[in-house]
Amino acid sequence: MMNFTYARATDVADAVRQIAADSSAKFIAGGTNLIDLMKEDVERPTRLIDISRLPLRTVEETQDGGVRIGALVPNSDLAWHPLIEQRYPIVSSAILAGASQQLRNMASTGGNLLQRTRCYYFYDTATPCNKREPGSGCSAIDGFNRMHAILGTSDSCIATHPSDMCVALAALDAKVLVSGPSGERVIPFTDFHRLPGDEPQRDTNLEPNEIITAIELPAKGFSTNYTYLKIRDRLSYAFALVSVAAALEFDGNRIKDARLALGGVAHKPWRDTAVEASLRGQTATQEVFMRAADVLLRNARGFDHNAFKINLARRTIVRAFAQAALGTPQSQTDKTIR
Repeated sequence: MMNFTYARATDVADAVRQIAADSSAKFIAGGTNLIDLMKEDVERPTRLIDISRLPLRTVEETQDGGVRIGALVPNSDLAWHPLIEQRYPIVSSAILAGASQQLRNMASTGGNLLQRTRCYYFYDTATPCNKREPGSGCSAIDGFNRMHAILGTSDSCIATHPSDMCVALAALDAKVLVSGPSGERVIPFTDFHRLPGDEPQRDTNLEPNEIITAIELPAKGFSTNYTYLKIRDRLSYAFALVSVAAALEFDGNRIKDARLALGGVAHKPWRDTAVEASLRGQTATQEVFMRAADVLLRNARGFDHNAFKINLARRTIVRAFAQAALGTPQSQTDKTIR
């Protein structure tokens, strides 16, 4: 790990001033991903700006019936917060499906959004990686790519986004509140993360001199018919091969509204609003869910080692919607896949 200096931000404005003054500086809060990347020599900040003591740890209701989550709320606190458990249980479930209890205790909500890919080649500085060194090439495309993307890939990168929580936030139409030298702005969650294109080094549309201050959830939380279903190589502490956040709202026996977001399959949480729209007015049958899955995956592309994820994603979507329709969400305690 290279030498770096350390400073503590006194408030949000001070944090913005400090990050804007030094292009090689990084914010640090829980540090659960950044410290790993620094130890592996992937990230080399010359200055760390500690934001962990900023007053961004509240979870509160908004005037429009939603909830605002401070960027520094620990993942564990968020998962077990009464407002989240009762009104947005799909967020609680997604958080509890990820990482370990120790990591969730340290990881912050804002930091969760900024996790970087767990692509092996990104962490291996001896191999080419366009995300780590733009223009060097992508070792994963012709390498061991079992964990990699099947949707939205480019010739420059096939890495996946690792967060579970972000998949649920994408499904719920969350918003990201940020602050920078030009003031505050709001980014729709589905626009926050980026597909790789020819700039895979950019994971998000957050500017380098901006800080995440909060996440806002709309009033509708789909607290009755939902599930977060995560398929992985082992049932604890593993990143998703495929994960699905599925939520339904019914009018009688017809689907009134539907949400569907996938993790482990793309450079960002993958959501297809056209597929969601096609479900409205339908009855909740396996055939309807299979057609939706086929449409969502119509442009999926597998590589040498991960083509199996296309069918896995199809079956996971159908199973997740079936669980959501029955009101039997996936348990993140016993981990049993039903």
